[in-house]
This record gives sequence, C-alpha cells and structure tokens, in this order.
Amino acid sequence: MSRHEDDEQFRLFVQRQWGPLLRTAYLLTGDRGAAEDLTQSALEKTHRRWGRVLRRDAPEVYVRRAMVNTAISWRRRRRPLEVPLLTSDSTPTLDAYAQVEERQLLLTLLRRLPPRTQAVLVLRYFEDLSEADTAKVLGCSIGSVKSQASRGLARLRNELAPPVPQSPVRLLEEEIA
Repeated sequence: MSRHEDDEQFRLFVQRQWGPLLRTAYLLTGDRGAAEDLTQSALEKTHRRWGRVLRRDAPEVYVRRAMVNTAISWRRRRRPLEVPLLTSDSTPTLDAYAQVEERQLLLTLLRRLPPRTQAVLVLRYFEDLSEADTAKVLGCSIGSVKSQASRGLARLRNELAPPVPQSPVRLLEEEIA
C-alpha cells in the first residue's frame, strides 16, 4: 500500500472513530480540553505506526491502548493541585438537574480511582468492551480485568451509597445520655 493510501485510510478511520475516542478520552481525563489533547496524542502515535497497526487488523484496540497508557503517564506527571470536596450530607433531590449532578458525581468518583482501575471501568462499562477485549487493550490477563473491575465497582458503590440514618431510638438514647 502506498503512503497516500495509508494516509487516506487513516483519515477515514479518524473520521469514523473521533466521537467514540473522544468520549473514552473524556471519561479517562474528566476534562474536555484534556480529552481532545489525549485523543490527538493517541492518534499521532497511531499514525506513526499506521502500516503495522493495519496489518494487525485492530486499529481501535491500538488507539485505545495508546490513550490509556498516555492518560496514565499524564496522571503520574500531573498531580492535581486542587481536589474538589463533596458534601457528604447532601440529600437526593428530584429536580431536573439530579441526573446531571449524579453523572458529575460518578465522573468525579471515577477520576479518584487508580488509573488502571479507571481504565478498566471505562473500557468495560462505558465503551462496552468484553473482558477479553479490555484485557487485550490493556495488555493484561482477563483475571486482572475482572479483579480491577470488581474492586473499582465496589469503591464506587461504597462512595455512592447513601449514609445510613440513625434510628429514632438511638437518637433518643444519645439525647438522654
């Protein structure tokens, strides 16, 4: 294949995959600008090896793996200076913005997970990859994907669980004492 044909195939690939790749990048970074940078960076790395990537017949896997590896290395280099605090005593509301707030909370909690666990959850549940495909993208075993997903979901469930209210009897006992 000529260089021109390779470039044209790469251009078509980027056109088809830009949206899904940008979504994955956003879930990995939590920031639109950083997501665009991550997607560009991964595509640049892919373009340099496009001929070999095409021969392996798995460009999506290669780009996602490049994104995950790049996101992890960025996180190691760029520690956040600010950590937003969540109000632990907020009560669920039934207003029009509740779903947006829940999504933001989930994304915030997802960004607090270790990079590898975050990557597993994004690929498995947001990108809907199988355990085998996720393991292939991350270059690890299926068992590792399963354990990372299990631990990550447990941490998210723990953080998202509403606080257990004290029983009225317990409150009266404390008041009397």
